[in-house]
Amino acid sequence: MALSAAEQQRRQQLRRDMRRRRRALSPSEQLAASNRLARNLSSLLMIRRARRIGVYLACDGELDPLPALLTSDNPPRTLYLPVLPRHADAALHFAPWTPGEELIANRYEIGEPTLKGKSLTPLWSLDVLLMPLVAFDPAGNRLGMGAGFYDRALANLMRQPKKPHLIGVAHAFQKVDVLPAAPWDQPLDGVITD
Repeated sequence: MALSAAEQQRRQQLRRDMRRRRRALSPSEQLAASNRLARNLSSLLMIRRARRIGVYLACDGELDPLPALLTSDNPPRTLYLPVLPRHADAALHFAPWTPGEELIANRYEIGEPTLKGKSLTPLWSLDVLLMPLVAFDPAGNRLGMGAGFYDRALANLMRQPKKPHLIGVAHAFQKVDVLPAAPWDQPLDGVITD
């Protein structure tokens, strides 16, 4: 069932409000939140066991999951960053990335791995996908930035042989009681906050 006009408007307003709250955090508040997130992420058994982790580069006030994944006590693993499709209505793919490797800016000025000598990795082949969100609710509903890239990638998982654990990453204040879910929304397996 499609969202009503009022629900669509509520989602847009919530998106604006939460993004404004994230961006209003000072650098020291963001660093403290990222440190708390790192402790929480490091304690998750599924993260410690995962060998193929989809992750994102934080921007627009998002929490940064990389500090938890880059500590020396982690087992060997490969990190994958999203690569935007050429067409706005296509799904995300992921490319392997090692910190320090060259990144190129996509159309939103977010760094992506260069694809020289690399092949794109399908989402279903990852063990865990850590994804940013704008808001979430206790039922696992997630509100993204609005372009639908993650939604299309997650929708494609239904036809695949397996799927990664889908973990949203957010500031604790981004939790809402109920989020109007759109028909295309895929529920998360969990959300981790600061």
